[in-house]
Amino acid sequence: MPYVNVPNDLSKVKTKLAFNLTRRQLVCFGIAAAVGVPSYLLARGTLGNTGAMFLLMGVALPAFLLAMYEKDGLTLEKVVRNVIRARFLRPGVRPYRTENIYAPFTQRGSVRKEDAIAKGKKKPTARARKG
Repeated sequence: MPYVNVPNDLSKVKTKLAFNLTRRQLVCFGIAAAVGVPSYLLARGTLGNTGAMFLLMGVALPAFLLAMYEKDGLTLEKVVRNVIRARFLRPGVRPYRTENIYAPFTQRGSVRKEDAIAKGKKKPTARARKG
């Protein structure tokens, strides 16, 4: 009796259209071929075969990455967007600060947690060390 693997989560199964490729992969490979092959054929006379092949790979590589790269269920453009947001658009270090809502009643003002900790860790004075 043949054995067939069935995934637990059927929502992660992607429908294949042709050549066991998804629609996204077919479109991206088509774009890569439509841009890469003419660039190779036009550059072959001036750059030679090797240079034209490197040009073909450089031109087709972004479309290939868009088609194939996937990490944790996210496509390449979503991963790049998240990296740009985290690195450049959002603030990097967010210091921990508290606001004392009882400050108007105690006349102490707002006290940062770091200040309170530092106040409790003062070095002993010469008088305290002697006695």
